[in-house]
Amino acid sequence: MSQDVETKLSAARTRLILDKPFLGALVLRLPMEEAKPSWCRTTATDARKFYYNRDYIAELSLEQTQFILAHEALHCALSHFHRRQHRVRHRWDLACDFAVNPILVQEGLKPPPDVLYMDQFDGLTAEEIYPMLDDLEHLQTSDEHIYDEENREESPRSQGMGAEQREQQGEGQGSEAQPDGRGGGADRPPPPGKEESDQLAVQWQQRLAGAAQQAMQAGKMGEALARLVDHLLQPRLPWRTLLARYMTAQAREDYNYTRPSRREGEAIFPSLRSSTIDILVVIDTSGSISRREMTEFVSEVDAIKGQVNARITLHACDDRLAEEGPWVFESWESLELPESMRGGGGTDFRPVFEWLEREGRRPDLLVYFTDAEGTFPPLEPPWPVIWLVKGKNRVPWGERIQLN
Repeated sequence: MSQDVETKLSAARTRLILDKPFLGALVLRLPMEEAKPSWCRTTATDARKFYYNRDYIAELSLEQTQFILAHEALHCALSHFHRRQHRVRHRWDLACDFAVNPILVQEGLKPPPDVLYMDQFDGLTAEEIYPMLDDLEHLQTSDEHIYDEENREESPRSQGMGAEQREQQGEGQGSEAQPDGRGGGADRPPPPGKEESDQLAVQWQQRLAGAAQQAMQAGKMGEALARLVDHLLQPRLPWRTLLARYMTAQAREDYNYTRPSRREGEAIFPSLRSSTIDILVVIDTSGSISRREMTEFVSEVDAIKGQVNARITLHACDDRLAEEGPWVFESWESLELPESMRGGGGTDFRPVFEWLEREGRRPDLLVYFTDAEGTFPPLEPPWPVIWLVKGKNRVPWGERIQLN
């Protein structure tokens, strides 16, 4: 069986190089090493190597082996080991698997039966999937993500087990005991430290770019992967930075060269002239956005408005305008989320624009916080509109900022 497993892994890697050169080039960057079954029940990666349980690989078909090789390589190429930040480890691991597996399925690879896959997460990043996992935290990833040990939570499967049982199930580290009596295989490696993780992130981004170039030259780069790579390699800014940039751009500030009075002398010096800008902020209250997310968004707008001398009109809408609104905050007043804000219906963006038309108002800027899943007005208004979007839905016009 030993030779069969090695042959299967080599054959799967070769097939990927020939048929899926982008994924194959990434897989080549992960040296393969057998792991002790005491900690690795299937496969694992620490962004340095691909670890595998020999018995698990023996049970897979050649096509399924290609899938799990590409799965671990994509975790590394997408820098999942470097992006967790403050997030809970187990939930982050689930989000990473839900982000990777739809990509591989779209590429025509055949997944083993135990992988995590849901259509609703197709096209989303791990950061976008993470807040959607409230009812799925009981699930388990099919592989081991040896990214870090900080804030490590016990998996649902291991809760209630004793230390000896967890060690047998792969929760213990450095165990020499083998279920089948073999002594071969690598011990569980230590996770990358901060400095090494930073270096690995840069290396994998370079590898990602190189693999994409090879695949494009071979004419074997799928559209979904091409879009993903383009997104990953472009410089990205947090939504707060982008929102601040757009709001600041609307500030009407200029220099005034009016001749001073004779008592002040003959010299004409420029003086800065500022006027208050009128910003309309609308929150989608259809139920897809949590109260915490609304509060965070409003706090961010409040921080920005102090820099641009803005009067904020806050309104809420699901399929109709909130009866309690609008709420007006002058530039010197603190912007806060009203307690009386209600919603929960469908999503229709037209009432906001119809209300502005009836009131004869023309804001300097409209910022709409939404999941963009609703009915849009057929025509773009004659003032700038920013859509801060939670999820992957598109907008027909205006500037779209992704909420990550």
